[in-house]
Amino acid sequence: MELPSKVRMFEVGPRDGLQNEPTIIDTETKIRLIDILSTTGLSTIEVGSFVSAKWVPQMADTASVLKGIRKVPGISYPVLTPNIKGFDRAVAAGAEEVAVFGAATESFSKANINCSIDESLQRFAPVCSAAAKQNIRVRGYVSCVLGCPYEGIVKPNKVAEVAKKIFELGCYEISLGDTIGVGTPRNVEIMINTVTQQIPLQKLSVHFHDTHGQALANILTALQCGIASVDSAVSGLGGCPYAHGASGNVASEDVLYMLNGMGIETGVDMDKLLQASAFISRALGHPPTSKVARALLSDL
Repeated sequence: MELPSKVRMFEVGPRDGLQNEPTIIDTETKIRLIDILSTTGLSTIEVGSFVSAKWVPQMADTASVLKGIRKVPGISYPVLTPNIKGFDRAVAAGAEEVAVFGAATESFSKANINCSIDESLQRFAPVCSAAAKQNIRVRGYVSCVLGCPYEGIVKPNKVAEVAKKIFELGCYEISLGDTIGVGTPRNVEIMINTVTQQIPLQKLSVHFHDTHGQALANILTALQCGIASVDSAVSGLGGCPYAHGASGNVASEDVLYMLNGMGIETGVDMDKLLQASAFISRALGHPPTSKVARALLSDL
């Protein structure tokens, strides 16, 4: 299939990246990171999540972050809301886009959000209903689409089944996540082709972690399948606390370098993206995972 001429880069670093950092990042650092990212040309920057501070303490200040950033017209700043309580808190903080996050396996669903798949759908339904009434867009995530730390290989039909149920709640897009980074191009292709029997191709995004160094190859496969939306995290931030050795999300800089080299339009400026990478790397006190940042930044 012909490659897309334009790809939307969906930045998840401030949320999916920072939430797994062991040291609490102060609110001002998060705000500064998002403000820098807002200058890059990215159209979507995920800010944080309204989840229990007990379970994800790094995200306890999401309301303050959302209120503190300089919102740029034309940029979406979504937040995760696992239930109606989280949704109400997000709306009160000024959220205009939210996301719900499920899983393709029962074991991961119970470990990650403390409920079964069916129970998660029951939690998501009132969120999607309330969002529709308030003209707030909802995005859906499906975790463990290629492998689960508890159940091993995940069948594509199961991914398609869960993705369809979340999509039918009213999500504008479903992000398919290789949460523990075990996928390879062939099973990515099979999974996407199976899911697109249930959900239109243009309603899908991919979210690949780079645990086994396969993320860019898997993204290329997704592009060849017709996917035109890719999740990534500046500086390669992130990981999965439920999967031993799982490294971060694929780095935004690395994705952009590949897309630029292929002549695919993104609207994202590499120099400004590298500024964001350098800023958060210095704040965290460790070098970026991004190969491109390591190659092009001299002050790390």
